[in-house]
Amino acid sequence: MTSGYALVVRFTLRDTSAALQFDGLVAQTIEGIRTEDGTLVYAVHTPVDEPLVRVFYELYADRDAFQAHEDQAHTQRFLAAREELLSNVEVTFLNELEGLSKRPGTEQS
Repeated sequence: MTSGYALVVRFTLRDTSAALQFDGLVAQTIEGIRTEDGTLVYAVHTPVDEPLVRVFYELYADRDAFQAHEDQAHTQRFLAAREELLSNVEVTFLNELEGLSKRPGTEQS
């Protein structure tokens, strides 16, 4: 398995209302992301004790798959609509040093 192309994005929302709107926007966007062949992981989390923060972990097959994701209409809608809901965004691109990938059906006993 190749290491892929990964990033972590930390979104801080303006307020509770913005957080609810953002979560709705994410739910809509994920429907489109599910059809992307090169998107391997697109996980959204809320850190414990930080209700106005969302952390995304994204893993793509390669840089081209990431660019294909960015070019999708659903992603473009998300990128435009999120702006009014945010107070901050931090993006970290990642280089894999070591890894382990467990896939269903491949566990050894």
